[in-house]
Amino acid sequence: MSKRLKEREERIQQVLACLIEESSKGILIIVEGRNDVETLRQLGVEGEIISAKTGGRTQLDVICEVEESGAKEVIMLLDFDRRGREWTRVLKQRLEKARIKPNLTFWNELMRFAGREVKDVEGLASYIQTLKKKAGEIP
Repeated sequence: MSKRLKEREERIQQVLACLIEESSKGILIIVEGRNDVETLRQLGVEGEIISAKTGGRTQLDVICEVEESGAKEVIMLLDFDRRGREWTRVLKQRLEKARIKPNLTFWNELMRFAGREVKDVEGLASYIQTLKKKAGEIP
């Protein structure tokens, strides 16, 4: 069992390493809230992150901010729950209409490896720690 958990933790770490690399190249990341931003910062993401649902913002506000940034592509990392999936679907469509490429690769990969256990980006850091504990890496 611990081998499978270790593999899952390693895959999540690989996805995060690629996310950090893409962010460092200047690709914008969209998350839902402030806590999601803080979690990504804790995990090493240093690039620009937009919080989509902070302060009563609408999807139109988010699209406008992305357009003003001049981004041609954005990484979407909204929550993994039903509402997050809905926001992802609608926001993806709106970004495409604005001729901005929505990158869902990281969202899909994280959903694949952690989606059943984690409902939001905010929970990733603690989930990684839990996997390490269960796999026997940390006491």
